[in-house]
Amino acid sequence: MSDSRLIGLLEDDEDQSRLLEAWLTQAGYTVRCYPGASEFRRRQGAASIDLLILDWNLPEESGLSVLRALRDAGSPLPVLFLTARNAEADIVAGLREGADDYVVKPAKQGELLARVEVLLRRTHLQMDAGTDEDAEPYRFDTVRRRVVVAGEEIPLTDREFDLVLFLFRRRGRVVSRETLLENIWNIRGDVATRTVDTHVSRLRKKLQLAGENGWRLNAVYQHGYRLERT
Repeated sequence: MSDSRLIGLLEDDEDQSRLLEAWLTQAGYTVRCYPGASEFRRRQGAASIDLLILDWNLPEESGLSVLRALRDAGSPLPVLFLTARNAEADIVAGLREGADDYVVKPAKQGELLARVEVLLRRTHLQMDAGTDEDAEPYRFDTVRRRVVVAGEEIPLTDREFDLVLFLFRRRGRVVSRETLLENIWNIRGDVATRTVDTHVSRLRKKLQLAGENGWRLNAVYQHGYRLERT
């Protein structure tokens, strides 16, 4: 898995969605498009992406409602509001509900990419710092791609490293098997495979993620996995 950031795009206008996807892809991001709120929730988008670009006007429910549900659930996912509303009251409402920033339509390519970059840089620094400080005794070296536990390096394959880093960055959240297959193995769709379960089992043993070191990697029935402190 590359270290490119995964951007979620919740936008029902197909032309606008294709344009934004093209801009983001050209900038080196991986983009996942959701045509509506129900699809976003079905695919557990909040658990798998690094940032969400959220349109204010959606057919099923408002973007504001989607944002409110995310924050009520405790999701720290960075959200960039995309709105045709430039009234101060509307912008303030979005920011008060938990949006991290906003862009007024018609979006300008340079401005949008700059705001995305700033949000991701801020979040990346928080996540990398948090991965070490909040994950003791595990320490992650993303340059050399290694994990050190209590001063001892634990040999991992590239796939295992990607998987455990993905899970620690989403600690406390349920991550579906489909999300892991799509992000770690680049496999999409309803695929019958035990690959994820096999790798998770190996990680539990190698990194003692069954509670021995203060962390437990639990299976969540019919959903996936959750990494949490014991």
